[in-house]
Amino acid sequence: METLVVRDPDILSGTRVFAGTRVPIQNLVDYFSVGDDLDEFLADFPTVTREQARAFLEQAKDALLAAAGA
Repeated sequence: METLVVRDPDILSGTRVFAGTRVPIQNLVDYFSVGDDLDEFLADFPTVTREQARAFLEQAKDALLAAAGA
């Protein structure tokens, strides 16, 4: 499985970012929380691929469902 998120003290002081970028995963969450869509996020952060964003969202969904016991 490809690494989607990395945490490196030399990149944004260890903030979790999409692999190969300096884009924090929190940015994607923030976009959705204010009603923006994936296309808008990708337009504003072109170093993140659609595949990375979708894979991250799928992993986040799976983690939430597992935590909820679903």
